[in-house]
Amino acid sequence: MGILDWFRHRAGHFETDRLSEEMVRWAVDKAVTLTNPRLKLVPNCHKRLAPSVETTIRYLQELGKLLPAVRSMSTETWAADAALRAFFVSPSDMKDVLARADGLRTLFGKYPELDEAYLVLGMAFTEQRVFGLGLQGNTVQRDVAQVTMNFSDHKMRLCGPDEAVLRRVIGVEIFEYLISRASSEIGEERSERQELQASQSLIRARLRLLQQHGPGLGSMLGEAPAEASQQARLEAELLENERQLETMGGGEAVLEGELETLKSVLDNPQRYLSIEPRRIRLSSMNVVLDETDTVSGAEVDFSVIDLKGATPHYRAFVIGRLGRSELPPPPAINYHDAMRYL
Repeated sequence: MGILDWFRHRAGHFETDRLSEEMVRWAVDKAVTLTNPRLKLVPNCHKRLAPSVETTIRYLQELGKLLPAVRSMSTETWAADAALRAFFVSPSDMKDVLARADGLRTLFGKYPELDEAYLVLGMAFTEQRVFGLGLQGNTVQRDVAQVTMNFSDHKMRLCGPDEAVLRRVIGVEIFEYLISRASSEIGEERSERQELQASQSLIRARLRLLQQHGPGLGSMLGEAPAEASQQARLEAELLENERQLETMGGGEAVLEGELETLKSVLDNPQRYLSIEPRRIRLSSMNVVLDETDTVSGAEVDFSVIDLKGATPHYRAFVIGRLGRSELPPPPAINYHDAMRYL
């Protein structure tokens, strides 16, 4: 399967402006396959999941409206684009990042008829309070409290042959992220079950040991009888353990629980991620300016995605367009440095 075929196969069912039965059916199948294929054994699995999937798709379509506009990523436009100047220290810094865009290189190499491609540039960003030079009227003052915006850790992992395909791929990526969150929660429930089962085995073994050391063979071998309170405590722990396992259920009940977990995530996608458009005014030194500042500045637009999982991620991103001729060659391997690690 070629990379363009992969894009069509992977994202072709996800439309950013409508909701079809085919798209819902594809999304349900995707969710079940990625979570646990055995969920198909649950009665009316597809029918029960469909409304939750529809909720998530509508949410993704709303997020799609918050995606930033496409901007040229050519190093030649760096000086004229305030956003690129904010994201990259220099044209050479931008060139180094573009040189590591292996997905774009693969796309261009596989399909020579493509003149340009589209990509997502993701970045870490921080707002830092500092003291620096500032204007008070027409007077330059020192130690003025300022906020600087810093962009780093540039990544270009997602790409596509055109903007429409890229936006669909972004939707599929977010959908798969939500499925991964459901899988993670299901995994935690499975771990809890396994811990309870292991704990049950341990309690039973300790209880048998105490009973053996009581009247009978234990006494004949000189073992002191176990205290009744200790045995009663273990029996109570065993009963509580069995109650918890019974609450979780087994067999069909386990699959029912996993299906409900998946439904819960898809019913509430906003709990797990959000996208927020940002517009800030920055000076040439990336100092955040407000309406009272007289320093020359420019508006910088980007979007922020907030992934609220066990390991939260808060990243800035923009959508870029890059011509084939503007993609730098891959970075050369420094064999001398490589040999030092052999």
